[in-house]
Amino acid sequence: MASIMIQGTTSSAGKSLFCTGLCRIFKKRGLKVAPFKSQNMSSIFFTTADGKKISSAQALQAKASGIEPRPEMNPILLIPKTDVGSKVIILGEEKKEMKAREYFEYKKTCKPMILETFQKLEKENDIVVIEGAGSPAEINLNQNDIVNMGMAEMADAPVLLIADIDRGGVFAQLYGTVMLLPEKDRKRIKGMIINKFRGDKSLLDPGIKMIEELVKIPVIATIPYMHLELADEDSLIDEDKKCNTQGQSEAELEKELDKLAALIEDNSDMDFIFKAAGI
Repeated sequence: MASIMIQGTTSSAGKSLFCTGLCRIFKKRGLKVAPFKSQNMSSIFFTTADGKKISSAQALQAKASGIEPRPEMNPILLIPKTDVGSKVIILGEEKKEMKAREYFEYKKTCKPMILETFQKLEKENDIVVIEGAGSPAEINLNQNDIVNMGMAEMADAPVLLIADIDRGGVFAQLYGTVMLLPEKDRKRIKGMIINKFRGDKSLLDPGIKMIEELVKIPVIATIPYMHLELADEDSLIDEDKKCNTQGQSEAELEKELDKLAALIEDNSDMDFIFKAAGI
């Protein structure tokens, strides 16, 4: 079965919402789709119908896919408790609280469970949309990685790399991320995405041409900034969003998911994405 993975140059680059939008696009095109994130760290979580805890981001992506959230979509959830420790949730159930060093060693043992869980979703669906975490260029953490290039290798998934231009330095983000990766991982990156763009795109185009020449990877999407009433999953909360503090009806949520899908579809090379994903 097919898969596509979205990795980011930083945390909050737009991975979660781009995955959410892709899930809705694939669903609207008649594909059976499911989201997957092997490990997520968030203080906010979703409780499934059977009482399991998963990341709220994967729950939203499941909604966009038209399916019920399941613990298999987020096999490891880390709920921060201190600056150096988190509560570890495995397949929706609390295991124990671990400090960072203890978890760094423990996660090595989780690879078989992660792969088995992913393959289960893969068999049940036409495509799985995989989300990375943070950045694949966190070179101090790449040993025994289970959530970025380590996950891409387990799934044999093509990768799209997304960067947030609203923060500044978008070309440095893209170049630095790609060049810090070993060659085998660079080859997995099929396209790059510039997110939250504001202004005249013609002024950005020379930079796009230059970064493509430098890293030999095409920019396949430039996504304009748009305010969307879709709830944030962690501490980097946009206070201007009503949905973060107030209730949201089913109709309102569906409208926002469709707006997100249209935004991505209208500003991305979807033929490229479909071909990269193998569908």
